[in-house]
Amino acid sequence: MMRDSTSGDFRRKLGAFAGNPRFQKAITVLIIINAVTLGLETSRSAMEHAGTLIVALDRIILGIFVVELGIRITAHGRDFFRDPWSIFDFVVVGVALVPATEHFSVLRALRVLRVLRLASVVPQMRRVVEALLTALPGLGAVVAILALIFYVAGVMATQLFGDAFPQWFGTIGRSIYSLFQIMTLESWSMGIVRPVMKVYPYAWGFFVPFILIATFTMLNLFIAVVVNAMQSRYHAVEEKHAQAAHAERISMLEEVRALRAEIQELTELTRGR
Repeated sequence: MMRDSTSGDFRRKLGAFAGNPRFQKAITVLIIINAVTLGLETSRSAMEHAGTLIVALDRIILGIFVVELGIRITAHGRDFFRDPWSIFDFVVVGVALVPATEHFSVLRALRVLRVLRLASVVPQMRRVVEALLTALPGLGAVVAILALIFYVAGVMATQLFGDAFPQWFGTIGRSIYSLFQIMTLESWSMGIVRPVMKVYPYAWGFFVPFILIATFTMLNLFIAVVVNAMQSRYHAVEEKHAQAAHAERISMLEEVRALRAEIQELTELTRGR
């Protein structure tokens, strides 16, 4: 029993240390410094002048991240692997520990994923990511509608313009790719539409409605779904805080009532004497 109590106290202390705001700020600063060092490793001049220092600093910071994860795993036990953000931190740091041999050379480039730990450390970024994940079902519906529009428009463009412009609309795949370029508004007029209109003067009757539907309507739906998800997440957090504050007020009122009852009992006892 004494061992269990001592172990529990030790884990609670580790948990309090890992959750300390100062410790979290220090980890955030290290992540930013690590982002700078990873960027400097891509500069030949920086590596020639201070390559040893940059590599050493990167390894030291990685070691601190490993220690931090060890503290959190020890403090939370199995609950650590039930938290998606903790799993994300574990995977990102674990990738950096895999030796960049010939077969795993791509993992060297994946070390920069450590910078994404800012999203798990900074609460504001975490809320944005959680809101985006919440918006995925709605975004999936928008993507499905957009894919349907692209398919219909791709078939029409292939039938209308495929014979004269096979490089852009010769197949459905080429048509969909060209329509995607038009949707992004990248060289859509001078690069594609105006050359097509020289052969088909009324081609604007196809491209202009497509741009209005695909670019200005569907992409705005993406924004609307994301904003709605962020608002819902914000209201959920605010409601949670309000419930916690309400519970705290109720607890304080109960304590005040209990204290008043004790004072009243003491007063009655005093009068009885």
